[in-house]
Amino acid sequence: MMADLRLTVRIDANDQPLLGHGKIRLLEAIGETGSISAAARAMGMSYRRAWLLVEALNGAFASPLVAARPGGGGGAVLSEAGAEVLHLYREIERRSAEGASSALGALAALAAVKRP
Repeated sequence: MMADLRLTVRIDANDQPLLGHGKIRLLEAIGETGSISAAARAMGMSYRRAWLLVEALNGAFASPLVAARPGGGGGAVLSEAGAEVLHLYREIERRSAEGASSALGALAALAAVKRP
């Protein structure tokens, strides 16, 4: 049985990590739950860690990706820019996987790590 390989995408800007699977999953969780704290709980991370990641994401783009829910009452929403960044990352990920599928298959056949 061949190894089950998966391609992951990390995007760097000026030699610094900008986006990767973890930050994207956090954005998705915020979009699904409407809350940074609920997203953090769902991912098994501390609220502080999630908040720091959101701050880093908001500071890394021209417009914030996560905003306080309008109308008060707490919560958070993905901004239009946040939804677009999420869409673009998933598109890059999809295209990368398609382009690398034959090479990944060949690599999986050579890998010593086998599926359980």
